[in-house]
Amino acid sequence: MSRYTVGIDIGTTGTKTVLLDTESGIVATATRDTTLYSDAPGYAEADTEQWHRNVIESIREVLHTAGVPAEGVGALATSGMVPAVVPLDDTGRPLRRAILQNDARAHREVVDLAAALADTDLVHLTGSALTQQSVAPTTVWLRDHEPEASARTAHWVGSYDWVLTALGAPVHVEENWAIESGLFTLDGQLAEMVLTAAELDPATLPAVRRPGTQVGELSRAAAEATGLRAGTPLVVGGADHVLSAFAAGVNGPGDALVKLGGAGDILVASDSPVVDERLYLDAHPTPGHWLPNGCMATSGSLIRWFHTLIGGTATHTSLTDLDDEAAQQPPAEILCLPYFLGEKSPLHDPDLRGVFAGMHLGHGRADMYRAVLEAIAFGFRHHVDVFAEIGIPLSRVMITNGGSKSTLWKQIHADVLGMEMNPVRGHPGASLGAAVIAAIGVGALDDWSDASRFIALDEPYIPDPARRERYDHAYAAWRDLGNAVAPISHALARTTR
Repeated sequence: MSRYTVGIDIGTTGTKTVLLDTESGIVATATRDTTLYSDAPGYAEADTEQWHRNVIESIREVLHTAGVPAEGVGALATSGMVPAVVPLDDTGRPLRRAILQNDARAHREVVDLAAALADTDLVHLTGSALTQQSVAPTTVWLRDHEPEASARTAHWVGSYDWVLTALGAPVHVEENWAIESGLFTLDGQLAEMVLTAAELDPATLPAVRRPGTQVGELSRAAAEATGLRAGTPLVVGGADHVLSAFAAGVNGPGDALVKLGGAGDILVASDSPVVDERLYLDAHPTPGHWLPNGCMATSGSLIRWFHTLIGGTATHTSLTDLDDEAAQQPPAEILCLPYFLGEKSPLHDPDLRGVFAGMHLGHGRADMYRAVLEAIAFGFRHHVDVFAEIGIPLSRVMITNGGSKSTLWKQIHADVLGMEMNPVRGHPGASLGAAVIAAIGVGALDDWSDASRFIALDEPYIPDPARRERYDHAYAAWRDLGNAVAPISHALARTTR
């Protein structure tokens, strides 16, 4: 049996591919940037052709780097942002750019569908409330604003589902895309009342498949493009935040992950499905386990925006430089509301807007940058409060993804949350989870718990009592600021639609 597997993560800001040796761990990685298109306020799109190029190039790179022949790779699985929306024609080709999970264009459609479904308990039926992340409002928006593409849509799929299809698998959607889409019930059936309200044809929703299921084989064309062997098994992976948690050791009840990607995710393992209108619910890859979670619209994407705003690239100012400058500033000198793409959980309000408050002429970019880092941490604390309210305390917290490379940001999270933060060493995120699941799907690994073999934690970041106390007061002010500014944000949002 081949000992290597490939895991691919289609992220908001980039594509990451790993080559996993099931005996010794990761042997090669490759990344490619992804362009985020925002052609109007609240829009967030990506080019599926760029995804495809990234996948082809990164697979070739990991094979070349490791010197592994095509026949050495036993399976491939994909992961990605969820629930991105990719409308396909009857040949499986995308009809337009993908609409990403943090897109906020369908705000009116959310309101209209919520009114039509007012007598339906969507939270307990589907696991989530109707929000800007739900797929139904997006399909209604497309029908009204892009009727030609909508009329030609034969299937609605997600990001990583489409990539697997482009490599040779039949059209399908993974279990957690189905759950987070709001189009399916928690037991995997179609949510008929939602489809009726959205006038959505059930035939456009493909079969739902669980992680670890082999759904097809690599096509000859894809094999020639990637350098892999035609017929290589294609295995269903899963949502990026779910597989990041799985590959970071979030398995026992109370285990949690803070994921600092383009968006911000926080997931907690549970042995039962826990639903709350402020949160999302996903199925853990391990059968019978669950992951109640939250997802903020911005995290790393807000940092990238700020870095661009201050001319960081043009002035050769790196994020490490900004970290060093911000570390010299006092905590919570100013406050930032991070709602530059509206907000997903726990507020579910696409019409919120970003704010910097408390500034004077003595403040500079270091103060503003620190406020951005603190704003994301405050958003995670808001989620921790919600988890506590519904009886899900956090017992162990891991922290991963690009933002976790920042020593300052990790310490800020420890201080704001008042909890030890355990960085996952060299963690490639969801791509590792996908590679492990690919191996499980073809029997190269025996059990879901085998993922722990590839996990190592660095020394934890410990909360500083003095900063924690200061952040306690700042967090209370941050919550008050959000409540006070929300009506103004709503009024401004109406003027820019």
